[in-house]
Amino acid sequence: VSSKAINLVKGHLQSYPCPVNLNFMWNFGFLIAVAIMLQIISGVLLASIFTAEITLAYNSVQYMIREIGSGWLFRYVHATAASFVFIFSYIHIIRAISFGSCYYLSLTWLSGLVMFILTIVTAFLGYVLPWGQMSFWAATVITNLLSSIPFLVSWLCGGYYVSNPTLKRFFVLHFILPFVILGLILIHILYLHLTGSNNPLGIDTPNKVTFYPTILWLDLKGLSTFVVILSIQVFIGIVTLSHPDNSCVVDRFVTPLQIVPEWYFLPFYAMLKSIPHKTSGLIVMICSIQCIYMLAEQRHVNTNIQIRSTHGRSIMSMSFWLYSCLYSLIWVGSQLPQCTYLSYGRIFVISYFSSGVRMIALENQNYYNYTFTLH
Repeated sequence: VSSKAINLVKGHLQSYPCPVNLNFMWNFGFLIAVAIMLQIISGVLLASIFTAEITLAYNSVQYMIREIGSGWLFRYVHATAASFVFIFSYIHIIRAISFGSCYYLSLTWLSGLVMFILTIVTAFLGYVLPWGQMSFWAATVITNLLSSIPFLVSWLCGGYYVSNPTLKRFFVLHFILPFVILGLILIHILYLHLTGSNNPLGIDTPNKVTFYPTILWLDLKGLSTFVVILSIQVFIGIVTLSHPDNSCVVDRFVTPLQIVPEWYFLPFYAMLKSIPHKTSGLIVMICSIQCIYMLAEQRHVNTNIQIRSTHGRSIMSMSFWLYSCLYSLIWVGSQLPQCTYLSYGRIFVISYFSSGVRMIALENQNYYNYTFTLH
């Protein structure tokens, strides 16, 4: 059994064949796994000090920062690495769409999007735990958003509003979900290795190299850059990643001037703000993720690889517009809910879905044109 396990590990980590022309854009999957492992290690250490009780949660966070040896380091590493998880995830998704991995590796794509959704849920649950002013009101807004689903709010919050049972349940889920994501990473890698990695040309190539040492050294170069940037942000704090109001203790009787989540939630928050009806906004937000799920519904893998070599420029231009709309929604979500910004948000939401539908239609058209030519 041990020899089989060793051979399996060698097959996936040492002798796994990779295209010779992979570049730094293929580093981000590895960096996501490293960042998640860093989150798990720092999170377990912080959980040993954190108290999931509304009268003690804020003070326990301040205690670990001010009184525990190196507690501030683990706290800021945990908070900063969360942003890097989403930076790497967004770049990883952009690369997968632009170079056709979502069509070529459909099972890998679907498992990755499941991980992405669980990462969003985990990050939101963790954002509530410090029990700052912005955390509390963000939790209140999101739980009220779910009120259109019968019994969900009372089951999730342990009542009809955000209170002590809510914090305890959020803490338990925030602790468990990263280990679920870790298991999904292994499944994601398994699906990737069953089919083989895509490459910048978008076509299958016989020119392969083993993962070790060539690709591993490429990943380690990306890891060294990540460590440097993370260290600069943790020790110097050159970019403000959290809202200042979250440094204040919760006051239920004072609503912030503007309720703003963390930056990686802003595209979805902009969709909620732009749609006047609460349930409709929730549906649009869910469909925004379902839209990129549909990209994996392209069939006949071998044919699509050949199509990619001919029509890759059209797909890359459409994917660029898709994520330009997404990043524009980040800007809209950070603004006050004024008529001008809400109008911009509706325009970008429509453009986002139009780009997604156009990409699906373009791939189907390319496939049928190619099939007709063969026959």
